[in-house]
Amino acid sequence: MDVNPATRAVATGTEKFTREVCKRLPAAAPDLRWRFLASRPKTGLGVDVLVVPQRRLWSQVRLPLALLPEPPDLLFVPAHVIPYAWPGKVLTVVHDLAFEKFPDAYAFAERSYLRLSTRWAVTRCNLLVAVSATTKRDLVHLYGVPEERVRVVPLGIDPPSTTPAPASRLAELGVDGKFVLQVGRIEKRKNQLAALAAVERLDGVKLVVAGPERDHELSAKLRSSAHARVLGLVDQSTLELLYQQAAAVIVPSLYEGFGLPVLEAMARGNVVVAAKASSLPEVGGEAVLYYHPAADAAHVAQVLETAIDDRALRTGLAKAAQARAAKFTWDRTARGIADVIKELLQ
Repeated sequence: MDVNPATRAVATGTEKFTREVCKRLPAAAPDLRWRFLASRPKTGLGVDVLVVPQRRLWSQVRLPLALLPEPPDLLFVPAHVIPYAWPGKVLTVVHDLAFEKFPDAYAFAERSYLRLSTRWAVTRCNLLVAVSATTKRDLVHLYGVPEERVRVVPLGIDPPSTTPAPASRLAELGVDGKFVLQVGRIEKRKNQLAALAAVERLDGVKLVVAGPERDHELSAKLRSSAHARVLGLVDQSTLELLYQQAAAVIVPSLYEGFGLPVLEAMARGNVVVAAKASSLPEVGGEAVLYYHPAADAAHVAQVLETAIDDRALRTGLAKAAQARAAKFTWDRTARGIADVIKELLQ
């Protein structure tokens, strides 16, 4: 298994998936012998990792060279960049096709690389893993992959284990009063401006955005509003505090390959308001308040107001959210991946 994504400093969906699955695969398939490789060391992965350093072209050059002395029966790549020089069996996971749905959000070189690597994965893999039925449909419709070649293995989540930062941390961040939380990278498909337009219609409520700032122009627009607080990437204890103190969590994304932000908020018992778009309803089910992605700001504000002020609704949604989130575990994800690997090996 290529565990290189798990060694990156910033952990988004792909990095979390790699980290959580790799530590569980030996237990999910104890009859298989596993080797884990990366370009740099990382503590806390729970498995022994063979570090084979190389700064550039690690996946395409260094990884296949490292496999030559004892070629494995199968190479598992958790993100869809498969080595062109690897001739053996291979399995990969497609997390989303956002670069096809929102091409303008990607630089030309990045978009071209993602398209090329995805087409190579489609060509090389007898089976593919998609993290949602939505991503499977995208593979079928955009890349012509036969449905029978795609296995859906949803992501998981662990119960929150990090102690929230002290409440005084909010003042340090400039967060005061009632707020709606949005977690994720700042980019157009995450649709933070739509969330802000709705929050600006609510008295005494602000939008707090926590996540890496990919689109700096969009970040600037958010910062220019007196109703928004952009925090950038925050540590886990601060994030737990934000979840704990948020009046509601909003997920306004126009497209998500899976919708991990919905699941993370549900696991903490937050009331979640989300766009009824792409994979978000797959994750949220009946435990989330939805609005149509084309709804105007006034309607979204109305949904948010209900989520914040209706106590009976909040209690019911919080219980339903935690019950539904409990069904999505990383153990289940690892077993699903192990099943696909065994299917390929047989």
